[in-house]
Formats: sequence, C-alpha cells, structure tokens
Amino acid sequence: MSRRRLKGRTARIAGSALALALLVPAGVVSTAATAPASDAAPAHFVVIGPTGDGLAQTEESVRAAGGAVVQSWPQIGVVVATSTDPAFAEAVRGLPAVEQAGNTRNLAEQLPPEQSTRLETLEGTTAAPAVTAQAGQEPLEPEQWDMRQIGVDQAHAISRGSEDVTVGVLDFGIDPTHPDLVPNLDVSKSVSCVDEGVPDTRQEAWQPQDETQSHGTHVAGTIAAARNGLGVTGVAPDVTLASVRVIDDDGFIYPEYAICGFIWAAEHGFDVTNNSYFVDPWYLWCDSDPDQRAAAEAVRRAVDYATSKDVVTVTSAGNSNWDLSKPIHDTESPNNGGPTQDRWTGHECHVLPGELPGVVSVSAVGVDSVKSYYSNYGLGSITVTAPGGDKDQVPDTPSQNGRVLSTVPGGGWGWMQGTSMAGPHAVGVVALLRSTHPEWNGPQTIGALANQADALACPENYDPDGDGKPDAVCAGGATGAGFYGAGLVDALDAVR
Repeated sequence: MSRRRLKGRTARIAGSALALALLVPAGVVSTAATAPASDAAPAHFVVIGPTGDGLAQTEESVRAAGGAVVQSWPQIGVVVATSTDPAFAEAVRGLPAVEQAGNTRNLAEQLPPEQSTRLETLEGTTAAPAVTAQAGQEPLEPEQWDMRQIGVDQAHAISRGSEDVTVGVLDFGIDPTHPDLVPNLDVSKSVSCVDEGVPDTRQEAWQPQDETQSHGTHVAGTIAAARNGLGVTGVAPDVTLASVRVIDDDGFIYPEYAICGFIWAAEHGFDVTNNSYFVDPWYLWCDSDPDQRAAAEAVRRAVDYATSKDVVTVTSAGNSNWDLSKPIHDTESPNNGGPTQDRWTGHECHVLPGELPGVVSVSAVGVDSVKSYYSNYGLGSITVTAPGGDKDQVPDTPSQNGRVLSTVPGGGWGWMQGTSMAGPHAVGVVALLRSTHPEWNGPQTIGALANQADALACPENYDPDGDGKPDAVCAGGATGAGFYGAGLVDALDAVR
C-alpha cells in the first residue's frame, strides 16, 4: 500500500497524497536527467520571507532571480513562485528578504512527460445494498457499525451539532448535488486551491470532476451526512460543510495547495478541518534538505496561522503500518516522478501535516476496536483513534462489510477503509464539541476530545495476518497509547 496516500482514497489521496481508503502502492518510474531550463516547463517553488508588508521585498527578490510570483501570502510570509531555472531556489536564497526557498515538486515537472508516471488504485469501494432500517433510522444506518461504535446513535438523541459550526473538508471536493450532503454544504465558503495554490471559488473548480474522485465526498458524509430519511447519517448531521479542493486531477497535494487550503479555512471562519492526506511529493519532509525544509516551513506557517484563528486541524495518520515514533525506511519518495530515493528518515523528517505541532493525528480501528492492519501508529505520534474500517474485522451488519459506508459522487453510497475514514469520525466529534461548547477555544476542544476518549489497551498479540509474527508492536501497555493515543473518540460524551 502506498505509504501515505489518501488516507482512504479513490484517486491517490489519508495520507497526500492522501493516505487513502486503502490505497494500493503507487509506482513511479524515471531515470531521466533534468531537462535544460530553456526547454522545461516552469517549476514551482516556495520562498519564505517576513510577514506583512515586508514580503513585497521578497517578491522583488523572486523577480530578480528570474522567477514569477504566482501567489503571495503576507499573513505567513510565503511567496509561491515559478521558474524555468532548476537552480532558482539556490539563486534566490542569497537575495534580500529571503529566509528560505525550495522547490515543491522535486522538479519532476521539468522531466519529459513520458519519464514521469505513477499508478495507484483504491481498494474497497462498492455500492451499498438495500437494507431494512428500524423506525427513526436512515435507510442505510444498519450498515453503519462505525457510528454505533462511538455512540453517535445515542449522541443524536441529545444533539446533532449546530449549523453555526463550519467544517472544512480539504480533499478532492464534495459533490454539491448529493442528496445526503446538499442540506449542509455551504457553497459560498467552498474553494479550489489546485491551480498553483491560487483560490478559485467557481463551483466547477472545487467540485469532484467525476465519480473516480470520490474521496472527499465519502469523507464529508461521515462528518455530516444529513438525517433526512436518505442513505446514511454523519457524526454531526446538522453542522455546516465547506468543500476545499486541495487534490488535483492527478491525485497530488503539493505544498502550495495545502497552504492555500489552511489559509482559506483561517480566513473564512472554519471551526475544524479534515485533512485525510499527506503533502506530496515526499512521504516525509526532511529538514536536512534545504528544499524540503523550506516547503515544510511554509506548510507549518499555514497550519500555525489556522491555529491562531482558532481552527482545529485534524489529520489522518496514514496507511503504511509505520511506527511514526521510529526511524522510517522510505523507498518511495518522491512520488511524482524522478528517481526515488532509498533513505532512512529520523526525527528531523516529518509527515505533513500530520506531525506538525498542535494538530490532531488519528489512527484507525476496525469493528473489534483493534488497530486496523494498515494504520500507522507510534507512541507520541497519535492523538486519538477512530473507526477507519478493516476488511478482516467483520461486523454484525446485513452486509458484514468491515469497511466504512458513506456517500460517494453521483448520489450513491459506498464502502472505503483507511485512516482517511478514521479522521472524519474524529472531526465529527470535534464539531459536536464545538457545537456543545461554543465558548471553548481550539486547544480546549482538543483537550476534551482526548480526555473523553475511551482508552483501549494494547493487544496482547497483534498478528492480523495470522503468520505467527507480530505485525506491529504497541507501546503503552494498558493505556494503548502506542496504537490509539488517548483512545477511541466518544460522540456521546461530546454532547453531554
């Protein structure tokens, strides 16, 4: 499985690329040298400078080094630039008002097109069957073992959330015509960020382009599918949704896309964002590399800015069964073309945005409340856990499908599994908390999310494939913190 694609995805997104619903690994082939600057398409860079008016000088330095300014974010001191010169970042670093600079796409866009290819598939999207619901239930609610696992059915007897709470879904976009989502989707707060990180509010820009781009719609349904007698219910079915597209048609989430999304959330009154992806093209961004360090700093500033505006940022931990607290052997980066590197990454390397300070990182469990076989984990790396689905943990539902059922484009419903599916459950609980306690700030809300979580002890023998060998080692003993952080999110406690 791809190390961190959509943490649950139909294209390539839960971990960002996205660590997706379960994404099966991507393949990248390229051995070509970088094309000469005169023949190359412009490459993308971030240039870090001072915040506020001082960034104008940074823009001048970008132009002096032969670059073009695509987008400036004076709020965080970041300029998105392009240049046909592969050495642009090195050249601009020595100019006035430039603190750091780096390319955001590994210069793969300067390779001949046939030299940069990547394939990815998603496991587990199937249509939902007809089932018999009990009185008061949504038609497909009997299939939603995940909602019952965290007490959503009981929570809804007290509160379904408030329309004053806005949840931003940073993803492939939300289907604006889906009958389970139309009641809660605010098109006026929706945007696309995939045109070089420049905001575009046209609906045709931020909605999914076809039914293969189902990841964001699935995530949105888990958070806030309406209780309207159709399909499924979300964790917080009365809150407001906003679609923020940060995944392009090729399934990539480059730093400039994520930066745009976080700043949009900060400046449009969002209360919480769902981020079921990791930022491409590096599975981990390492401070020892000046290009990676600059891009990571730009994303960190954007997340910090959102936090300063009281946005709670929730991320999915990823689908590689990695222990994020230990050095990681990364053989798949960069994932967008160019020769991949065989490298061991240590504590100077970080998953973006999942390992940034102040974010909520969510691992996945199946119906048995045991870590899903694919979920990343790690002591100190996981905040809470939530239902992400596991095809091998079989629920007592009509279909006995251990994945998560939610909305998909075209007005349908389907199953996916991945930490991409776990994150939205935590987001829904955060939305309930912010609805119940509007006076709480972001840190107080995160504290309550963790304090109310139900602790899960480490499994005595974690061997989901049954080969007699442990497939992961859970640190934390009775606390289960290595796999589950503070524990399984609790929707009922959030509304009491």
